Amino acid sequence: MRKTMAIVTTAGLAIALAACSGESGTTPPAATGSASAPAGGKTLEGTTIEVAAKWTGPEEANFQKVLDAFSAKTGAKVTYTSTGEDTGAFLGPRIQGGSPPDVAILPQPGLVQQYADQKALKPLTAEVTKQIDENYTPYWKELGSADGQVYGVLVKAAHKSLIWYRDQAFSDAGVQPPTTWDELVQTAQTVADSGTAPFALCGASGWTLTDLFENVYLSTAGPENYAKLSKHEIPWTDPSVTTALEKIAQLTGKKEFLLGGNSGALQTDFPTCVTQVYGQDKAAMVIEADFVGTTAEESGAKLGEEAKYFPFPKAGETEPVVLGGDIAVALKDSKGAMALLEYLASKEGGEVWAKLPGYLSPNRNVSPDNYPSELTKQLAQTIISAGESVRYDMSDLAPSAFGGTDGKGEWKLLQDFVRDPSDIKGVQSKLEAEAEKAWK
Repeated sequence: MRKTMAIVTTAGLAIALAACSGESGTTPPAATGSASAPAGGKTLEGTTIEVAAKWTGPEEANFQKVLDAFSAKTGAKVTYTSTGEDTGAFLGPRIQGGSPPDVAILPQPGLVQQYADQKALKPLTAEVTKQIDENYTPYWKELGSADGQVYGVLVKAAHKSLIWYRDQAFSDAGVQPPTTWDELVQTAQTVADSGTAPFALCGASGWTLTDLFENVYLSTAGPENYAKLSKHEIPWTDPSVTTALEKIAQLTGKKEFLLGGNSGALQTDFPTCVTQVYGQDKAAMVIEADFVGTTAEESGAKLGEEAKYFPFPKAGETEPVVLGGDIAVALKDSKGAMALLEYLASKEGGEVWAKLPGYLSPNRNVSPDNYPSELTKQLAQTIISAGESVRYDMSDLAPSAFGGTDGKGEWKLLQDFVRDPSDIKGVQSKLEAEAEKAWK
């Protein structure tokens, strides 16, 4: 699973999960054909549309149901192609060869600018833009734009300022969910003293480490510095970065806090870290997004009972909430491509998807009542309530070579930091050197 993000400053994100139910087997109703919905009637009979996205497994199956609803509404035939985790590596040759898919769903807003610079994207029609203006905050619209031109629709969000925990491990240690960073460190120590590793860290998946950094940095440095660092307007050698890394080292600098120690953490990918907490009972906590719940359930843990979470604790003055998302763009200037984007941007399309598990909509007009569990209803409400304060993950906004490539840039250097948390200045210098190259 690829990571993504956004930030919100909220005052009351204490979300109780006692009433949470499972999220499986839900099938969306047939499209209703609302008069206000886009692409009404069987106007696309005989049209074939290819859509490419990174999703596989349950995510692909659920997205296919959304495409099926669109096909039933418009008569279009839609084929789905999975890009795999490296969307850029898949799309690059297709674009260069002159045979791109009609629509691609990008896991990084930075790719919108990259493909716009290559003249590979098609500007959205007035009909698609109208749906965006009606259903999204201006910030989400900005994320799908490049050089003032709107190219993309944010179609899927992920809530990433969460720490999941195993209830029995907390009960055995006699601890409660912490609300501040200092309390988190103390909770980890108490859990470790009880004989359980506090964290299963997904260090082999470098994107999870960027999520951790972004939450801590937003909280300690504040939204203004966060925005500056995300654009490389301040260097990675800045003292604000030092402060955030020092906080993280309070966790990664103690081997007993990490299942398998630092070395074990760097050999554990996502979602294996989730299985270690819930399927194997080897650790107490895992730091990641709402989609942890899907793997927790697959491991046999019931949401709201054994699998619970708490908001990412404040490490500074700002209470962080980090969201992620995927942006749909048109690579062909065709009626079918624009009709699909119009549908995905609409309230109707969002509601079809929201009735399925593992999905959160950034569409402010998709009511939380559409979601199949209390967990997703509550998380969806926090996104809607965030309004204009939402921001996006800096690693996904960065050039892909710095913020989105396995074994390179920020991913690799934060892994190096987990390997040796004492070398804060050294990793800052390397991060800045890589950022300078990426932003040239």
